[in-house]
Amino acid sequence: MSKTLFEKIIDKEIPAEIIFEDEIAIVIKDINPQAPTHLLIIPKKVIPKLSDATDNDKDVLGHLMLIAKDISNQLGLDETFRLVVNNGAKAGQSVFHLHIHLLSGRPLNWPPG
Repeated sequence: MSKTLFEKIIDKEIPAEIIFEDEIAIVIKDINPQAPTHLLIIPKKVIPKLSDATDNDKDVLGHLMLIAKDISNQLGLDETFRLVVNNGAKAGQSVFHLHIHLLSGRPLNWPPG
């Protein structure tokens, strides 16, 4: 099976603007931003969709949320941001490697879709 775009970024095969990286995850700027701040929080472990996660992924999933909190604090987002996970093509997922969108910097209306 070929690597996803995110696996290639994680493996440094293609460039990305990396905001944060540790042994579990990487955070990059979205190349098609939908808000002034639009980051992607990506686990290094390949989990195609959130619905594919297992009980063994609890620590990774929790870590992603804590990264979102830490990055929002570092960027001074004033605790005003939205996290989005698209699960499946019909929900808007285009890269099948779980990732969380962190959006901020403009009013985010509800409902989102």
